[in-house]
Amino acid sequence: MPRRRAHEGSPRIVARAKLPSRFGQFTILGVEGRRPQESAVVLLRGKPGGRAAPLVRVHSQCFTGDVLSSERCDCRAQLELSLHAIARARSGVLLYLPQEGRGIGLMNKLKAYELQDKGRDTVQANEELGFSADARDYAFTAAVLRKLGIRAVRLLSNNPEKVRQLEANGIRVVERVPCQPRVSRRSHGYLQTKKNKLGHLLAGV
Repeated sequence: MPRRRAHEGSPRIVARAKLPSRFGQFTILGVEGRRPQESAVVLLRGKPGGRAAPLVRVHSQCFTGDVLSSERCDCRAQLELSLHAIARARSGVLLYLPQEGRGIGLMNKLKAYELQDKGRDTVQANEELGFSADARDYAFTAAVLRKLGIRAVRLLSNNPEKVRQLEANGIRVVERVPCQPRVSRRSHGYLQTKKNKLGHLLAGV
C-alpha cells in the first residue's frame, strides 16, 4: 500500500457561492490550508460526497493557457474538456490549484519559456532553472477532497504521478479517465515531452 503523507490540519472552506457558467451551474468554494501556499478554488456539481465516486479534475493554474489561450500547452483545452464532462456527470469536482508551471511559479515559467525558445523542452528548461521536472505536490489536494467527504474518485487525468500521490494520501482512484482534447499542432512537441519524459498516458502522440 502507498504510504500516506501527513498534512497539517484540515482545510477551511472560506467562501461558497453559486457559479452559473457556459458549461453549466456549479457551486464555487474558496478553500485555504494552514500554510500560505495552500489554497484552492473548487467547483462542485451535484453531491460529490455521496456513495458513487465523483468525476474529479485536479487542474493546475496556467495563466498563459487558461487566460491567454496560449498554444504552447494543452491546459485550457483540458480545462474546458473537464468542465464539459463534469457538467454532464451526476456528481463532479474541479479543483483549481495555484501550481503554475508545474509548481515553479509564473515568473519562473516565463523564464522557462525563454529557454524553450532557445531549444530546450519543458523538462530541460525547468531543470536548467534549478527545479525538478514537476514540482507539484497533491497532499493538500487530497486533504480538500477528504474535507468534502470524498474518499474515492474517478480522476480526469493523463498523469500517473497524480494518481500515485492521491492514493498515497488516502484517496482511492477507482478509475482514471483520459483527459486528452484535440489540440493545435503547435503543442505537439510539448505533449511528446509529457509522454516521453514525464510518463503521461497520451494516445497518438
